[in-house]
Amino acid sequence: MIRFDYKKPASIEACLDLLNYYQGKAKLFAGGTDLMVEFRAEDEKLKDIEVVIDISCIAELKFIESAGEYIRIGSCTTFAEISENPILRKYAPFFCEAGKSVGSPQIRNTGTIGGSIGTASPASDPAPPLVAMDSSLTILSSEGKRDVLLSEFIEGAYRTNIRPNELIVSIHFKKLNPEAGFSFVKLGRRKALAIARMNVAVYVETDKNGIVIDVRIVPGSCMPVTKRITEAEHMFLGQIPDYELHEAIGKKVSETMVGVTGKRWSTPYKEPVIASLVKRALNQATGIKENG
Repeated sequence: MIRFDYKKPASIEACLDLLNYYQGKAKLFAGGTDLMVEFRAEDEKLKDIEVVIDISCIAELKFIESAGEYIRIGSCTTFAEISENPILRKYAPFFCEAGKSVGSPQIRNTGTIGGSIGTASPASDPAPPLVAMDSSLTILSSEGKRDVLLSEFIEGAYRTNIRPNELIVSIHFKKLNPEAGFSFVKLGRRKALAIARMNVAVYVETDKNGIVIDVRIVPGSCMPVTKRITEAEHMFLGQIPDYELHEAIGKKVSETMVGVTGKRWSTPYKEPVIASLVKRALNQATGIKENG
């Protein structure tokens, strides 16, 4: 295992001081569910790390709060806390479902939303609903604060634009209409303890006549960066949900995926599967039975 020193600051200010002091040779530890595996595997990208800074006991990073039209979540909030929170269950239920699908109970009680975002795994379960909500991050350093869209923060698989002296403090997004339709579906190799092979988050809001006035469609684990598929969303706006339309939208999402990734050995499998997952998610969000 890679050798390292260990620091446990009690405040955000103390953490930022340590990040400044170690100048890029520090690694933040929140839940450690990914980091400890990397250390044991002696991951090459950690070879210059001198210290692990444990932020798991910083109370300022643990909260879920309603702030006017927004919801704010501290970066050290666990997936177990996210999946059971009543505010999130009301305004972002597909995010709660994504939180419930992460790993095992032990992982959900330890793993944090900030750690997941910082890892930037393309197989992340929380990423699709967070991107669907146009979530932003608040990031602090000794030089000040910056807010950045999650979709811009993640630059590629396991790559973000965070700087060595920065700390993700919170995630925030606007409350969605609790009367709208939400869905999160996931395909894994098994029913539990599964890393997503593909997943989809969907939000559909209709007016009193049943016409779609807002839609967000975000597939995950199938492209280097999780993003909204606006081409498919435009197909749905102004329409009345139905089974055949959902099928066509699913195909549009799969076409977009292939346009981004190109044809690969896995494309014959992934192309129809992601189309099917999108169709299923849209059916669930709109209350349409799978048999049409």
